[in-house]
Amino acid sequence: MQLDRILQSQGFGSRKECRKLVRDGEVKIGGVVATDPFAEYEEQGFQFEIAEWEWEYSEKVYVALYKPAGYECSHKPKHNESIYHLLPDPLVARDVQSVGRLDVDTTGLLLFSDDGQFIHAISSAKRQVTKSYRAITNQPVRDEEIAQLLAGVQLIDEPEPVAALEARKVGEKQIELVIDHGKYHLVKRMIAAAGNHVDKLHRYGVGGLSMEDGTLPEMEPEDWCYLRPKHLALLGYQP
Repeated sequence: MQLDRILQSQGFGSRKECRKLVRDGEVKIGGVVATDPFAEYEEQGFQFEIAEWEWEYSEKVYVALYKPAGYECSHKPKHNESIYHLLPDPLVARDVQSVGRLDVDTTGLLLFSDDGQFIHAISSAKRQVTKSYRAITNQPVRDEEIAQLLAGVQLIDEPEPVAALEARKVGEKQIELVIDHGKYHLVKRMIAAAGNHVDKLHRYGVGGLSMEDGTLPEMEPEDWCYLRPKHLALLGYQP
């Protein structure tokens, strides 16, 4: 594929804009400045640099972001900045979408992709992909609360009690919770129904991916990384 077409497919603008990037010396391949926007390259495994960023060709892109507090998972946020402001422009130009959402004050692991099948597979209730959270509570955690969360708590708008797959006390005011639902404010509502209140909430895992066991690179808030085939396998997804 021609270099300008490759760059266009990766979100770097129109073909005309991509040709200008090359002619302006903004594109490096193997550390060498590219000069011919019409040069042909094998796209699979193709790597390049633009503005000191390293990029690689991908037909579909999969990304993990460490979401900080204070960002809305929306392209049109109402009261805070959009989470998409934390992603590089080429990814946003590819129209990546978040896989589910995290509340504005919730931190942690958030996935993005421009692969609609992937987004549906990971967010679908039928697939029951697990999400792992750590909550800091307002009051000390009681054993009775853990028992309730495991047995199932009744929420106002749910016909049946909702139970956590796992729930454990990890500190005087800390609970780790694993669920396979993706409903609005679910963890906060479950803990409230058990008799406590969430002051802070952090999601550290989705499926077999965790920010804390080495399955993902170490990230600080606002950092992002590509998801490789090994990561997708941990999510049970085959492109």
